[in-house]
Amino acid sequence: MLSLSYQSLTADASQSFQYKIFDQEHPNSNDANWHYHPEIELVYIDKGSGKKYVGTHLSNYTNGDLIMVGSNLHHMGFTGKFEDGKTEVVIQFLPDFMGDAFSKAPEFQSILKLFENAKCGLSFPEPIKTRVGEALLGLQYETNFQRILTLLSVLKLLAVQSPVFLNSSNLEELNDNNQLKRLFNYIKYNFQSELNLTLASEKIGMTVPAFCRYFKKNTGKTFTQFVNEYRVNHAAKLLIQTDLDIQSICYECGFNNFSNFSRFFKLHHKQTPKNFREKMNKSLSE
Repeated sequence: MLSLSYQSLTADASQSFQYKIFDQEHPNSNDANWHYHPEIELVYIDKGSGKKYVGTHLSNYTNGDLIMVGSNLHHMGFTGKFEDGKTEVVIQFLPDFMGDAFSKAPEFQSILKLFENAKCGLSFPEPIKTRVGEALLGLQYETNFQRILTLLSVLKLLAVQSPVFLNSSNLEELNDNNQLKRLFNYIKYNFQSELNLTLASEKIGMTVPAFCRYFKKNTGKTFTQFVNEYRVNHAAKLLIQTDLDIQSICYECGFNNFSNFSRFFKLHHKQTPKNFREKMNKSLSE
């Protein structure tokens, strides 16, 4: 079983967010293993290669990275070694670090949406990566008041970008439409049993054909595709966080056929459930 611990940067009562810079002389040893925290985390690595493990996403970066990890989203540290001279900036802040401003001020609505999207894990490519990275590195030379202004400017800039989503969207965040919310809750609380297309369509008062068109238009996926994706993502979490055998996980996630489970898992995660678990275990021993 992979250990999953609660971790965050050391609190500093003099400012509303936590800011640390790590390098070869001052490595970050706080987050080597899987961990989570209520704070949103913004990480910039200026160069070099490393691993990007966020939620059920596994990949490598080769020329630095800019990553945002949402509240309580489990992840690993992004820089294990600093031999190549790279620098890592880590910023952590609570979603309400500005009080009610984000929820009440119209100017901050795009930032609030950014925080919601970050629950899936986000990665930002060039040229925004370097532009934001330079601003984050410059925080070390600013006063606390200047830092908060810079952070708000960075968040506003990131809010209008088109990031790479590292994990599938959370059900609650896909759309503000009340009909979809009812459907997403239906999936969320019933995915472990057989989901009925007719019953799902009745939830929002539509015929099955109209429902299928509506769901595909709003999610980009068929109802079956969406449900299977939700199930395999839940399976990935169980593979990471528990010692349950793979066949038990298959049935725990609502699949009634192990072959179908393996096929859908490989289709979504590009590897078998067994290889996924082995790769995750290996990553902790390297």
